[in-house]
Amino acid sequence: MRKIIATLLLSVAASATAQNFENQFTRSLSDVMGDVQRRFGIRLKYDMDTTGIKVPYADFRIRPYSVEETLTNILAPLDFKPVYQQKNVWKVKRYEYPRRQPADGEKLIAYLSGLYADKAQWEARRDTLRQEVKERLGISPLLEFREAPKADYGALRKHDGYTVQNFRCHTIGGHTVCGSIYAPLPLTGKKAKGADSKGRHPLIVCPNGHFNQGRYNADLQKRYGTLARMGAICVSYDLWGWGESAEEVGNESHHTSEAHVMQAFNGLTILDLLLASRVDIDTMRIGVNGGSGGGTQTMLLSVLDDRFAASCPVVSMSSWFDGGCPCESGMPIQLAGGGTCNAELAALFAPKPMMVVSDGGDWTSTTPALEYPYLQRIYGFYGAKDQVGNVHLPDERHDFGPNKRQAVYDFFISVFGLDATMLDEDKVTIEDENILRFQPKSIQP
Repeated sequence: MRKIIATLLLSVAASATAQNFENQFTRSLSDVMGDVQRRFGIRLKYDMDTTGIKVPYADFRIRPYSVEETLTNILAPLDFKPVYQQKNVWKVKRYEYPRRQPADGEKLIAYLSGLYADKAQWEARRDTLRQEVKERLGISPLLEFREAPKADYGALRKHDGYTVQNFRCHTIGGHTVCGSIYAPLPLTGKKAKGADSKGRHPLIVCPNGHFNQGRYNADLQKRYGTLARMGAICVSYDLWGWGESAEEVGNESHHTSEAHVMQAFNGLTILDLLLASRVDIDTMRIGVNGGSGGGTQTMLLSVLDDRFAASCPVVSMSSWFDGGCPCESGMPIQLAGGGTCNAELAALFAPKPMMVVSDGGDWTSTTPALEYPYLQRIYGFYGAKDQVGNVHLPDERHDFGPNKRQAVYDFFISVFGLDATMLDEDKVTIEDENILRFQPKSIQP
């Protein structure tokens, strides 16, 4: 009888791909996921090669009542995660430390909100975050030991209502950062557009994101030129390891933690350069505005420097996504204060004017229901809910398109008194990348 039972057990084990306690009921991931697709009627996509990967206790990880729990149980030991894409479609991805899910954002916002019940508690938290962000970013030694910034300038190019001038700013350790300054064209015998009684203009620092062509992108040029036509001085500059910076430090340097530090350092250095070299800037009207990765930099710059008076992050601010690229999340600033997120870092700007632009096609999709009410609560501690706004474009995706640019224009018209009658993107000249690259005045075309 025992021989018969043993024979039967061996037969059953063989028919079940030799699963037993001794081998931890192991099955290949591809086989398990194939069963999951058939069981739940779903389709799985992958961003990695799963050849040869084994899953211990595979069948015992399946929960017949929940595809999400099933996928989570199977993938967690492998450091993979399931991401819902659309009806009946899931994507299997490697664990991403800067990216979570909307439900995680809801939990984090609820946790953070519980840390402060009034203005005093919030400001204690705010001061802690500011200090720790600087420490974790590692930027203070660079700012402390750098020399006064200096720059070389290219020839001034005149367009319809504005000028453009390229520059190369010397920063630290022999490094440079290149960019372009867009400024209102002086009017003979008339008060300059957007200028105060002393002829000074607001300054808008414009860090760039990962849009095609970087700062040479046509949509971004329209934004710089239009803001300049309306009366603001705008400065655009290369990402670390992009554009002219890539020729100095290489493209691969952009995908390092070094880029996180240097992009913030370059933004603050350029701000210092312009304030020291130009007498036509109103120091009480300094703004910061960027989209995507430039929006992440917008929030970071506003945390690092109190001179900014208005902030406008576009398609970037989220409680459940920190940027992804090492240039946005390479240094562990999100661990400040025991754990934070870009929504809380943006809130450090309260009670100064801020406009958050979001859309329905990326990680800012939850802004109207989640992050914006949170910001309003913080601004409410100062009786300043009217100083924070949100333009949400539910049918749009991740870009810096015309509706997003219009939101930017409206915001700076409101807070900096720009001349709305000069708002006409068709008047902006889109320049070739080679023209926007720095050349000494003596060899400008």
